[in-house]
Amino acid sequence: MWEEKLAIYDQLIAKCPRFERKGKTMPYTSANGYMFSLFNKAGEIGIRFSKEVQEKYMKEFETTFYKSYGATMKGYVLIPEVMLKDLDKLAQYLNESYDYVMSLDPK
Repeated sequence: MWEEKLAIYDQLIAKCPRFERKGKTMPYTSANGYMFSLFNKAGEIGIRFSKEVQEKYMKEFETTFYKSYGATMKGYVLIPEVMLKDLDKLAQYLNESYDYVMSLDPK
């Protein structure tokens, strides 16, 4: 199950040539010194957005903040299972997240 979800996460990232997946035990993407997507041990994907966009997407996706290792990751939206069926659309959100962290001051 986890491996199947990880394969989906990898397929999603493969649609976004500006960055690549990092991390062996805790897969993630990062740019400009910031992580902007995570894949947790429950096989869930979280994507980071600005505060305004988070609120909008949590309503639109009918979801909540992302949790990883028992901690609520403020700034990250939990991607619902149903959204994994349209990786092209999801790639647009992931690219939006990349653009967001690239707009921040580098860490």
